[in-house]
Formats: sequence, structure tokens, C-alpha cells
Amino acid sequence: MNKMRLLAVPALAVGAVALAGSPAMAADGTYSSTLGQLNGTTGSGTVTLDVVGDQATINLQVSGLAQTFQGAPYPHVQHIHGGAAGVCPTPANDANGDGIISVTESAPSYGGILATVTTSGPTSPAEALNLQLGGQGGNYAIQRTFTVDAATLAELDAGRAVFNVHGLDPATTPSTPEAFNAPSDLDPSLPLGATSPALCGTLVKTQMGAMPSGGADTGATVESSSSQLGMIALGGGLVLAAAAGGTYAVRRSHARA
Repeated sequence: MNKMRLLAVPALAVGAVALAGSPAMAADGTYSSTLGQLNGTTGSGTVTLDVVGDQATINLQVSGLAQTFQGAPYPHVQHIHGGAAGVCPTPANDANGDGIISVTESAPSYGGILATVTTSGPTSPAEALNLQLGGQGGNYAIQRTFTVDAATLAELDAGRAVFNVHGLDPATTPSTPEAFNAPSDLDPSLPLGATSPALCGTLVKTQMGAMPSGGADTGATVESSSSQLGMIALGGGLVLAAAAGGTYAVRRSHARA
């Protein structure tokens, strides 16, 4: 609020304005996490979120995820989740035993999407499956400033905000090719493995500019193995070539999640 306008507001109204702004002020600070591995991913990542008012500046570094096929990058979408327990899922969340902890199965742990961390442009939950604005390839970084809403600020302040990077490698996922290529629980036109979480961490408030020593307690199981999931451009969409068997088309989507 403009300072001169604030001085013109009566005393009682000033108090109301201060209360209305308290969630943003309480959330001000730096939140960070060292991301843990899920669903057989071989990747790693760190994320720092500097919050001032309703503006969040993110520094995301990701490496070692499923990469390329015939020179085309794998798109990885990432989100800030909240409204649940504020922790990452574990293999115990795999309720149907198909070898993949899906987004639906993860919901009791980290909740719904509060914001989509895109490489540019809009960051609302409506962009959750916008592959064009996801991180591209197995190694990438995102540094940008975007607006966060009151719900996101509240979850950050409460310690329940969780950061996820999605997109699995079928060669390292502990599932069958049939399970990996089953319809996604977010968008049936996409494969389950492409939308399930690969990296996860709870965003913990730290000293300004500092990463927590030893990383945050993500609650994720660290696993390791290696391979690649490929992707090639095809018409208006993308084709992922699964090393575990078969290929599947991934259309560029703007679906809600």
C-alpha cells in the first residue's frame, strides 16, 4: 500500500489493514529444501524461495533426471503444494501397489497445488501440466520472481508447503511398463509416470540466503539407479520413448491439476 494513502486512513482502518497484511508479513523470509528422490529417480535438486510480501524469488537447481532422446528434452513440471501434512510421501503411500506413488496417492502427505513454478509466464495451478513451461531436460535451473497468493503464504508460514518436481524415468521406476504407461491420475491422455513426483522436499524457513545444513527432512526415500527416458517432437505434441518398453505420446497440455 502507498505510504501517503496509508497515512490518510483513520486509526481503526489502519489496524484492519495491518491485520489483513499479517499473513504476508509473517511469511516473509527464506524457505529452502534439498529435494529427496521418489519413485526410483536418480535425480537431485535444491530449491530456495525468498519471500517479501506477495513476491517470491525462486532459485531451483535440478540435475540427473530423465534427459533426452534424439536430441529432444524431457519436460519436467514443478509445483508448490500445500493444505495437508506438509511432508513428502513414502513407498507406503503406494496404495494400489503398482510401484508408482502417484499424485493422488501423495495428496494426504503434501496436498494440492498452490503454485506452478514455470520457466516463464503464469504460475497458477491451471498451468500444472503445461509442458512447454516446464524445466527441460535432465539438468536445468529456474530463477525468477513471481506473485504468490495468500493460501501459499499461509502454508509457507505454517511449515506445510512442499516442493515437487514431476516426471519419471521408466527404466528406473520400480514398476512395470504397463503401470508406467497407464493413464495419469491428473490427465488420462498422459502416462502415469510422466506426471508422478520424482523429487520432493518440505520448504523450511531458514536464515536469509542460507540453505539448511545437511538438507531438509523431506520424508522421501532416497533411491539410485540410472537410465534415460527419451522424447522426440511429433506434430503438435511430444513422444516419450520408454527404455522399459514401448513409446507413448505426451501432448502439450494446459490441464488443471
